[in-house]
Amino acid sequence: MTLKNLNKKCGCFAKKVRQCTFGKNCPNVTGPLSETCHTGKVKICKVTGDRKLCARMASLGVMPGQEAELICPQNNSQCLLKVHGGTLSLDQLTSSNIIVQSV
Repeated sequence: MTLKNLNKKCGCFAKKVRQCTFGKNCPNVTGPLSETCHTGKVKICKVTGDRKLCARMASLGVMPGQEAELICPQNNSQCLLKVHGGTLSLDQLTSSNIIVQSV
């Protein structure tokens, strides 16, 4: 798969790969997972939401302090998150309740 195809499929993936690969540093930004527009490792800072959502995320391994890999971010849409060897597809509401920091 070419970078052009990945860019069509995953929003800003190709742009961020170019920036991170060719000498520019990725910004160390903290914010909701749904608004993160870069791939790579992120550290989960906080899981907000109701008790049911927090329990569900904890059972899937999404807890504060854990490192995860953001595979295919799409601004204010679904995203793919790799945690503990498994891949999670999170909807916009769930991903907006997960606060992350890029590593």
